[in-house]
This record gives sequence, structure tokens and C-alpha cells, in this order.
Amino acid sequence: MPPKALLHPKHWPTWLGLGFLLLITRLPWRLQLAIGKVLGLVLYRLGKSRRHVAQVNFELCFPEKSPAEREAMVRQTFIDNGIGLMETLIGWFRDPHWLVNKTRFYGFERLEEARRQGKGVLLLGAHYSMLDLAGALFVTKMPANISYRPQDNPVMNWFMQTGREKLYTACFSRKDIRSFIRCLKNGEILWYAQDQDLGRKNSVFVDFFGVPAATITATSRIAKAGDALVMPMTYFRRDDNSGYDITIHEPLPIPSGDDVEDARMANAFIESQLRQHPTQYLWLHKRFKTSPDATQKSGSIYRRK
Repeated sequence: MPPKALLHPKHWPTWLGLGFLLLITRLPWRLQLAIGKVLGLVLYRLGKSRRHVAQVNFELCFPEKSPAEREAMVRQTFIDNGIGLMETLIGWFRDPHWLVNKTRFYGFERLEEARRQGKGVLLLGAHYSMLDLAGALFVTKMPANISYRPQDNPVMNWFMQTGREKLYTACFSRKDIRSFIRCLKNGEILWYAQDQDLGRKNSVFVDFFGVPAATITATSRIAKAGDALVMPMTYFRRDDNSGYDITIHEPLPIPSGDDVEDARMANAFIESQLRQHPTQYLWLHKRFKTSPDATQKSGSIYRRK
């Protein structure tokens, strides 16, 4: 049961909304994907601000594409993220075994080998559109810990944390570095992402699609302190919408002793994956809001001309 404070009438709209979303996740999977597509198209039409962010990102990252090709990619990104929202709800509300038969798992023998060696693994993820569903599917094969950002809405925060605690060994606030290191030293798996712009502090500027992007360096420090392997994990919906592919890749040589090089390697890996699946990513995020030029105001690159 949630704390009494979360049952106050001011929170009832949130609870009603969650109840409605719960009902949607009981619909057939294909119908949920169709709903996600419609939702994405509606947001594409109505979400002018986020559409502009995606347009800028694609212009920066895919300059070789024509304006018409880039706009088609923006539109598909909204569709994929709309479907991704439905997949997020499935990850929250449904038993993940429901979709295991639609999922292909690759490279998990690498995690088994690390476990036999007693090595912790820092799973380097990214904000691909099926992120939350991927985590739920992952733990049907192997236990894991995750890092997360607490939500501002207290009901949503309680709901998400409670749901995640049922799936994962432990859920750590993204600032709880000591717990990250402790679980890695214990030979456990920690799922972690470094692909969002969190500002200038503790970041270096390395290329992402040829554009200098503020990239946090915590990955190197955590891996070193936890004596852990850094293995990228990818998770994509197949292009024909027949199911999902979750892959554990070969370890990256992180930490190398050079935080800038480590950040570059991680960005290069994500870029290589997005060139294969360019629209299944959170391009609605202002990935380049922090400029290498400290005199430039945050987000200035996204200002409308």
C-alpha cells in the first residue's frame, strides 16, 4: 500500500490516470503498438517544441540527408517514441514473461562468463525508445541493479520505484555512486546510461555524430572503482514490429586511463548502433544543449532562428 500522504485527494487524478494506463496494457500487443503509433503522430503534430528539438538534432547529426529525409526521420522518431511509451507501460504493468517469446537475446554468455570470474559488469545502456521494457525483459534472464532519476510527482515516483523494486535486485539513485561501486565489487550487474547532457560539471566534450557533446565521465570512475567490465547493451524493436532484440556486446576497454577517450568510445558505440536504428532513440532530448563555449547560454543551439 502507498503511504497515506499519497492517497490525498490532490493525487486522485494521477491515480485515475495510472488506472487507465493499466487497462490499456491489457489490450493485445499489436493493438498497443498501433495506439503508440497514433499517439506518436498526434504528438508530432501538436508537440512543436519537441519537434523542433528533434529537427535540430537530426540536422546536426545527419547533415548528409536531405531536408525531406530528415523530416521523415523526425516523424518516425515520434512514432517510435510513441510506441516506446506503450512499451514503457508494458514494462511497468505487465509480467515481462508475456513478451519473452517475442524477444531474441544475444551475447548473454558474456555475462555468464563474467559471473564465473566473479567480475562485476557495468551494462552501458542508452535512451533507446524501449528502455523500460528492455530492463523488464532482461531480468527474465539474469538479475540486475539499475540507476534511476527520482520523479518530481510523488505518486509516479512511488509507483515507479515500487514496480522497479519487484524487477531488479536494487534500484539506486543516479547520485548513489557508493552503492554502484559496492554492487560491482560484489560481482553484480549494474545497468547505467551516460548518453544525456547533464551539464558542464563532470563532463567532457567529445564527438557524437561529429558534434561536440557534453558527456559525463562517471562511467570510467565507476568501472575502475568497482573493478568491473563495461559491456554495452542494445535493445531495439525489429523493423517489421515482430518483436525485440536485446544484445550484450563485447566489453569496451574502459577504463583506459583517459576519461576523454573513454567517453569518446562510449559515444562512438552508441552512434554506430543509431546509424542502424536512427529513429529508435530519444532525439526529443536536447543532447547538445551545453556548448563547449562556456560563454554560450545553455540550449542556445535549439533557439528558433
